[in-house]
This record gives sequence, structure tokens and C-alpha cells, in this order.
Amino acid sequence: MTILGLNCAYHESGACLIKGDRFYVTEEERFNRIKHAKETRIDNPHELPWSAIDFCLDQGSEKLTDVQNVICSINPAARFRNHLFDDQVQPGSWGSEEGERAFRKRLYLIPGMLREQGFGGVFRWMSHERCHAASAYYPSGFEEAAVLSLDGIGETDCIALYHGEGHQLTRLKDYHYPDSLGFLWEKLSRFLGFTEYDPSKVMGMGAYGKADRYRSEFKKIVSRHPFQINNRIACFRLDSFKGLEDLFGIPQRRKNEPVTGEHFDIAAALQETTGQVVLDLLADLSKLTDSKNLCLAGGVALNCVLNRQVFEEGPFDRLWVQPAANDAGTALGAALCFYHKFQGNNSRIEMRDAYTGPAYDDETIEKHLVRQGIPYEKVDDLYERVSELICTGKIVGWFQGPMEFGPRALGNRSLLADPRNIEIKQRLNRIVKAREDFRPFAPSVLAEYADTWFEIGKPTPANQYMLVCYPAKADKRDMIPAVVHVDGTCRVQLVAPESNERFYRLIHSFYRKTGVPMLLNTSFNHQEPIVCSLEDALNTFHEREIDALVMGNQLITRS
Repeated sequence: MTILGLNCAYHESGACLIKGDRFYVTEEERFNRIKHAKETRIDNPHELPWSAIDFCLDQGSEKLTDVQNVICSINPAARFRNHLFDDQVQPGSWGSEEGERAFRKRLYLIPGMLREQGFGGVFRWMSHERCHAASAYYPSGFEEAAVLSLDGIGETDCIALYHGEGHQLTRLKDYHYPDSLGFLWEKLSRFLGFTEYDPSKVMGMGAYGKADRYRSEFKKIVSRHPFQINNRIACFRLDSFKGLEDLFGIPQRRKNEPVTGEHFDIAAALQETTGQVVLDLLADLSKLTDSKNLCLAGGVALNCVLNRQVFEEGPFDRLWVQPAANDAGTALGAALCFYHKFQGNNSRIEMRDAYTGPAYDDETIEKHLVRQGIPYEKVDDLYERVSELICTGKIVGWFQGPMEFGPRALGNRSLLADPRNIEIKQRLNRIVKAREDFRPFAPSVLAEYADTWFEIGKPTPANQYMLVCYPAKADKRDMIPAVVHVDGTCRVQLVAPESNERFYRLIHSFYRKTGVPMLLNTSFNHQEPIVCSLEDALNTFHEREIDALVMGNQLITRS
């Protein structure tokens, strides 16, 4: 049985093929080089992730004509009910009858488009939130777990509580539009001068602010018992920010305007409020399931500050967060939903790492470099040479093995630097990455030394995906200033030899030289999706001030 899961309705388009007891999954943005694959618009939900589909089919040695089932992570009929809400909307846009009808009409083009390319199997729609929940629960390795999906919106639901038992996934409770934490972060991101795709920037800002300054204002937007959002202030479906401007007493920040103390304080209050709400939801979920295992999914689950807070302060003993918790993960969830719900399959396909994308062997790399006329050195003592470069203040592009699934670079498409060198942080932000100075960098640390350097209350596999923040120990912070955020925390990735041997050996070489068992690790890109192909890596290397590039065993240095 071959199953193809798709996500394309909103953004972060992706595909997943299940064949036998394996899955192959990737994101469209890696191939089309457009961040998030496409904008979220009413007129484009039928734009399929053809490159991601082709990659997954190729990995599984299948053709579209051989696929028996396609599952798409949206339910158009349920989505259409959005026009029934008493809401403030722009004519012809989201939430209006005209806009929702146009969106649904384009979604219904998808089955025909697949059939035009030879698909002859069965096509099904699947609830978006269920696909989020499935993407977290089924690959987690837990035989039973409480599951929380925290999204912008699926069809009409924005938050959903589930209980997973074996191959069954039971919906317990949900919250519908406008009660959306995801939309709240998107709207506040825009209010603070960024885009709706920049909640991670706002998360980074929060550490600089004081939540008490705007705590009372947030209570007017967000009610906790029961959880509700005052959309008369938020105006999610309008471009107006008047409600927020009146509430906070400051105008919306424009893109190139300075970031002030007020902006940092709003970000801090948003983070605090989100943590309180999610802890309330988890208390409810714990009572409903009596489980000690927790799975998180949805875009809000990429908030690593939140993940640590709600796990370590909450009622659960074990945590799993799917590394592509955003909408890209619903392609995986859609395929797994069918695999278990309709197939009745009791066997579970566990996700042991996030390295699921394109890979290039040494022969392919060398042939490409020769064709391009690029000088390189094939290095035998690779780890010693590269760790020495990093010790001397060099920034190294590290291009190895299969590409990562999800928004974090986990040591296969990474820029690496010395965490002891504070000047590296400014150079990376301003010159290489061209991003805001307040944004932190993450450490990738040898797993066996993590407890020595960081305050880890409850261990979790989620920390191997850079999805949990931990405080650095007080006596260690001054040793690694380039990766310690202003509040003393680090978005840690734990690296073990069984998860990524080459990356582990490089970090270990650096550790032998310095006594510091970690490297600064940030995504290999410049305001674009993380580099995927050999061409992507070489282009970014040549365009930015990156000192060296390692592709397989080939070392390229800047003249």
C-alpha cells in the first residue's frame, strides 16, 4: 500500500510518501527556494508541492501512477463554515462568503490536477488539526499519549486536544476561531513591525522585555477561564491595528523603525500570556487523559521557550515535539492518519531523526565542483581541520548527508562558529545572515555533557531537534557568550553519535581542543530557505562572508 500525504492549502507546503513501513517526507520550499513555499492566499491553495512530491516518489522508487491513496491535510467543506462567523472581515477575503467560496473552489481543483498527472487511486480530505496531532503522536514512539495541537487555524478550529492510544487518535476538545494563539502571535508580529511569518523573532525579543508593563492590557485581549480571545481588539482578519494601538498606547511599528523598550515589553507579555494559557490547556488535557506522555504539534509548538516552561511546570513526565511542527508536518500527519485510521494498522513508524531530505555523495560533490571550476581540497583529517578553522574564528558552512525536515538546521545544512567568541555573533547577524541584533544563536552540544552545561529539569527527545530552551549554568555562561541569550538561556540541540555521527565527531574534535563540548549552529542561508542543493550552498557561500565550506569530505576556502 502506497500513501501520499500533502499539505498545500495555506503555506509550508510539503509531501510525505508511506511505502511499507517507511516514510519519506520533505518540504517544497527546499526546492522552489521561496520561504514557506508560497504566501497564504485565497487564490493559491491548489498550488501543489510538485518538487516535494517528486522527491518523495523518487526516494520510494514509485511513480504517481502507482500511488493508491492521496490524503490532503484540509477539509474544504468544514473550512467553508468560516463565512458563518460574526466577524470583522475584508470583502472578498478570508471569512467573507465570497472569499471562502473562492478558496474552496480552488481546493476542489486538486484531485483533478493529480489525475491529469496519472494518479488513479483514491483521494481523501483530512482535518487539518487531526493531521497536526497525528504528525506528533504516531512517530513519537509513545504507545499512549496526550496530544495538543496549537495552530493558527485549521478549518474553523485553532486548538485541539486528543488522546492517542495504540493506533487510535481520539479528539477530546477543541477551540474554534477566533480563539487562536497562532493568530495572536501572527498579529502581534505584524504590530511589532515584522511579518506574520516572524513569531520566532518576537520570541527572541521577549527575553529583553518585562511582562508586567503590559500584563493588564493582555488580560483585555486574552481571557483564561475559559480561554477566549477578544477579536474586537485583535481584528485578525483586518489589516487594521487600531484596536492594538489603542490598547497599548503606541502606534504599530513600521519595518525600518527602531525597536524600543515598549516593543520588547509587549513581546515579553505575549510570551507570558501564552505560557499561562497553554499550562491551563495541559492541566485540562491531563485530567481528560490521565496520561504522563505529551505530544505537541502546530506552529506554536516551535516556540522553544514555551516548550520548556509548559513541560517542566506542567503535569507530564515525557515530551515529544515533531521537528516540523508547523504546517509542513501535516503532510506527514495526513499520510499517517490514513495509515492508521483507515488501514487499521497497529504497527508504528517511529521518527528517530529529522534527516529526511536530499543527500549527495562524495563522487557527486566532486564532479560538480570540477564542472564549476571551483578549487577544493579533499581532506583526510576533516574533523581536525574544520574544528581548527572554527577555533581560529572562522565561520564554516557545513553541508553533509540528508537535509533536515523542519525549520531548524540540525548539523547537515548549518553555519558553524566558535561559541566562545562574542564577536562572531555580531558578524553572523549583521554581515552573514543580515538579521536583527537581538536574535540569538543556538549551541549544538554533545549529549553526554548537556547536564554539565545546562539546567535540564526534565530530559526529552525534543531537545535533539532544537525545540527546547534551557538556562546555561551560571558558572558556564561567560565561557560561551555567543550562544547565551540575554536571559541566560540557550536553544539547545543535543547531538549523539547515533543521531548524527559526522556532526558529533566534529563537535568532539572542537571539545578536545577547547574543553567546550559544543558549537554555535545556525541555519545555512541568507534570508532564504535553508540551502538544499550543491548549487544553493555554493551560491550562499560565494555571496556572503563565509570563510570555508565543507561539502562531504571536500573543503573549500575563501581566497
